[in-house]
Amino acid sequence: MSAEQNKPLARRFLEAHAKGDLDAMDQMMAPEFVNHTKLLPGEEPSREGAKQATAQYSAAFSNSSVLVEDQVAEGDKVVSRCIVHRTHDRKELMGVAPTGKEMTMLVMVIHRIVEGKIAEEWSIGTIGSKLGDQRLEQERIERERIEQELLVARRIQQASLPEEVPQLEGWQVCPFYQPAREVGGDFYDFFDLEDGRVGVVVGDAMGKGMPAALVAAATSNMLRAVAQALGSSSPGEVLARVNETLLARIPPHMLVTCFYAILEPESGQLVYANAGHDLPYLWHGGDAEELRAREMPLGLMPAMSYEQKEIVLEPEDSALLYSDGLVEAHNPEGEMFGFPRLQTLVAEHGEEGSLGDLLLEELSSFTGEGWEQEDDITLLTLRRSAARG
Repeated sequence: MSAEQNKPLARRFLEAHAKGDLDAMDQMMAPEFVNHTKLLPGEEPSREGAKQATAQYSAAFSNSSVLVEDQVAEGDKVVSRCIVHRTHDRKELMGVAPTGKEMTMLVMVIHRIVEGKIAEEWSIGTIGSKLGDQRLEQERIERERIEQELLVARRIQQASLPEEVPQLEGWQVCPFYQPAREVGGDFYDFFDLEDGRVGVVVGDAMGKGMPAALVAAATSNMLRAVAQALGSSSPGEVLARVNETLLARIPPHMLVTCFYAILEPESGQLVYANAGHDLPYLWHGGDAEELRAREMPLGLMPAMSYEQKEIVLEPEDSALLYSDGLVEAHNPEGEMFGFPRLQTLVAEHGEEGSLGDLLLEELSSFTGEGWEQEDDITLLTLRRSAARG
């Protein structure tokens, strides 16, 4: 065949590819056809590879057509300049979901023709950049969607945290909360109860991010509602009722640790129960002792009962409630901040009104610069002021 006679063959091959006509392509390709341009991941350069790639394009696009604007033939080669039109409305291709939009692409193709068959193909076009642009656009839309969901979750979480710290005569109440991500699973709360008592809560929903934040918000709101409905009832009974409700409402394999106490400001009495949360510390006379009362986390098992204990915070005593994001932080050598270190620091500085700030300074010094926070951190200190006179 002459060079000019090769042009129609190249044109027909391009049209068959655009239409997804695998039989026509098969008839026009030489037995040892080689495609030197890899358009799809894993595409083989053989006849079968070319047909499989065409089939994937046909599965992803509709209304495919090719307009051959110009052809140049020399020897056994034909160079074709084409405009390809396709609508991406069927299936995902190269990680890009269908958009329903028409794509217009410029393609340059070289075919080597031997004895009336397409023996080799080289091509260059804009489909890769078009799909890349679509992928970037889809990623942008997905990022915006996630950011919007995080914003909603952040608002929900902020709404569940107390707007104000209780102003109790003779007491300093200092909370600190810092999630590891935009939102977190830690929570704390204060609420008024009967006879001037105050409910105090610190908790931690398993996990991080949005799922943990939503469970934390639900648990906090539920605990407040149950506690206020029962008035100054026992913390153990409140946790038991919240546990039963959570079992039916949170996803399987989720659980919540929680320390709940009722403070009587006038006498300093603190009645408390613990659902699997890290043990708080009481500073008294230079020592730091654990407030022991531990049972299973909320949402884990039905019909749980929760041990209840009580203490009296004397003037100058302090209680530290916290989450595991503090004690489980690691320094660059992999050492954990740990409970012994925390207990020692509380024993040495528990009488100071700025205990929380001091602990955060110690944490910063321990982890060093560039530390990426591993878990949510919550600190809540209750300090009874010195007796007057």
